[in-house]
Amino acid sequence: MGEERSRAPVEGAAETSVRDTYDRIADHFASTREYPWPEVIAFLGGKPTGDLDSAAEAALGGAGLGSSGQRDAAGDTANRLGLDLGCGNGRHGESLAGVVERVVGVDVSRGLLETARERSRARDYDDALGLVQADAAALPIRADVVDVAVYVATLHHLRSRATRVASLSELARVLAPGGRALVSAWSTAHDRFEESQGFDTTVPWTLPGGEQVERFYHIYDPAEFESDLAASDLDVVSSVVSSGNCYAVVEAGELSY
Repeated sequence: MGEERSRAPVEGAAETSVRDTYDRIADHFASTREYPWPEVIAFLGGKPTGDLDSAAEAALGGAGLGSSGQRDAAGDTANRLGLDLGCGNGRHGESLAGVVERVVGVDVSRGLLETARERSRARDYDDALGLVQADAAALPIRADVVDVAVYVATLHHLRSRATRVASLSELARVLAPGGRALVSAWSTAHDRFEESQGFDTTVPWTLPGGEQVERFYHIYDPAEFESDLAASDLDVVSSVVSSGNCYAVVEAGELSY
């Protein structure tokens, strides 16, 4: 796969924006991202197709439907809006489309948005999906309108803590009262890492032909992940470490903006 971690220090390295990096690797990256994560499926009330331990199931299972369930027994999705923040090729937007009427997919990479559009047309959920190129810390979305959101595998690509916390507060701003989101980030709990505290690194993506493109990551330790959530305008409903990632189910705080 192309996921070997670089041990070279990030500091002093030439900076390449997330947008430029993922535009460069979009087609190949998207081709390797076929299935939604089991944690996302569980959050949206479905039955995960992959392995999910009991702690993750307890923390995430059905949490995206709200504390009392925001769909009725008939599975009504009318007028509900979903947000796939850092949508990539749209694999999680497809899952969101099963529980809401409309999904907005946001990504900074135009190349990845193009792969998301192609996927939605091929799988017949194009009518439910709107795609927007935007920064996670400055969403072009009105406040209080999103009923359920997925913000996975994206937060850790933002370089500064201030930007990461700002993106979490933006998520809080757009969540509707009672709306919930699933947030994730790569963690030191993953068995590929030896460090116990959060750190910055780069991980190369290997394109066909052998070219390597470096991608920035901030690897969170679980306490740091909780700290950044607490510093934002989100309230944490539940949290868990699963498959080497930190996860949290969140709602907007009462005074989120």
